[in-house]
Amino acid sequence: MTPDRRQFLIGAAGLALPAGIPRAAPDTAASTGTRLILLGTKGGPALTRHGRANPGTLLLIQGVPYVVDCGYGTSRQLVSAGVALNAVRHLFITHHHSDHNLELGAIPYNAWAAGSFGRIDVYGPPGLEGMSRAFSDYMRYDIETRITDEGRSDFRKLVFLHEAGGPGLVMQNDDVKVTAALVRHPPVRPAFAYRFDTKDRSIVLSGDTAYAPELARFARGADVLVHEALYVPGLDALLRRVPDAARLRQHLLASHSTPEDAGKVAVEAGVSTLVLSHLVPGDDPSITDEQWSEGARRFFKGRIVVGRDLLEISR
Repeated sequence: MTPDRRQFLIGAAGLALPAGIPRAAPDTAASTGTRLILLGTKGGPALTRHGRANPGTLLLIQGVPYVVDCGYGTSRQLVSAGVALNAVRHLFITHHHSDHNLELGAIPYNAWAAGSFGRIDVYGPPGLEGMSRAFSDYMRYDIETRITDEGRSDFRKLVFLHEAGGPGLVMQNDDVKVTAALVRHPPVRPAFAYRFDTKDRSIVLSGDTAYAPELARFARGADVLVHEALYVPGLDALLRRVPDAARLRQHLLASHSTPEDAGKVAVEAGVSTLVLSHLVPGDDPSITDEQWSEGARRFFKGRIVVGRDLLEISR
């Protein structure tokens, strides 16, 4: 799919990185270059005692954090990665499932509570404005109390929303160009993949998608493809925990990708590294890394990384 800049409806003010913004904490952020850190690697909203956090991905570009998706716990994962919450300035949502947007209000709020006095730009599908307004209404008493008692600026004036109905340019500054492509995640529409082109790396995040040849075209020539993965043999244990297992199984198979699908996309895109993340089921410790990767390896002969929380994907 070829991105069309005209279809991505963004505010021109969101294209430039404001001067003087805080950088990420020095223990994680190199002063130059692009770093990729997986914050949460489990697909789906359920929380279990086994392991993985809900979806979220961090790119540190010239020391500035860019966050893609924010399931429950993403704020905590950022702190665990050594990133100062008040350094967050860019948040991208791939689609409106709760495991991808539950902290849409919480991350900007936590950045504000941590002492942020700069704007935070949020990019994603239509619905951002209503969700943000509802969050501010929900937290009105707290916000207004802190403005009065703590001398804070008004949180509601710091969040800038950029809704998109189609693919194209999302934002661009001296460090990075971010573009979006539509992917296949029925019944949720639109659902986006994002591509980050920086001076030293090109990174594509699939978002949630069934097998999509257009995603391969979008990712062509990238260094890293972070792609979701559904391990079909592991579904039975997952489905035993839900009331309408047949319906959920139908949804999962129709709107997600197997490791084989991810491998095909990686081959067609010509990437160097394939990272499997948004793992479903992501709370079954009996599924080994080899089981996750073996399907992709049937097609893709490059480097395959099975994601885990707080893993940095090195070059």
